[in-house]
Amino acid sequence: MIIRPMEPEDTDSVAQIEKDSFSQPWSRQGFLDAMDLPQNIILVAEEDGEILGYQCTYVSFDEGELTNIAVKRTARGQGVGQHLIRKLQEKAVESGVERIVLEARVTNDTAIALYEKMGFINLGIRKNLYEHPVEDGVIMSYTAEDNKC
Repeated sequence: MIIRPMEPEDTDSVAQIEKDSFSQPWSRQGFLDAMDLPQNIILVAEEDGEILGYQCTYVSFDEGELTNIAVKRTARGQGVGQHLIRKLQEKAVESGVERIVLEARVTNDTAIALYEKMGFINLGIRKNLYEHPVEDGVIMSYTAEDNKC
């Protein structure tokens, strides 16, 4: 498996994974628009020519917001998400990003456990953050400085 920057030709596959994963998915155009901002860190996991997952992080100055991450259903539980986050963390440090923040549904135990494993800490709950269905969100943060060995 390789982790590489997302290319425009990846967006059909990425949009399908997004649609299969979320109740309010981004469109293909949403990913193309995100790629138009060169400071963003947008990666795909690819194996044998197949896109297995992706992540999209918007970057503003020294902070990144992990807005989207998903793995194809048939590839879940194989470490794809972990590889995407690890590469994001590396790219963030290279880009001068000091902190990455994200939000996850409070019921998404699998994602929250992965984020914690990757060094993110829980900052608190944002009430009624999500729609379809309405649900609270967990706010999490990662800083490379806090995760040095």
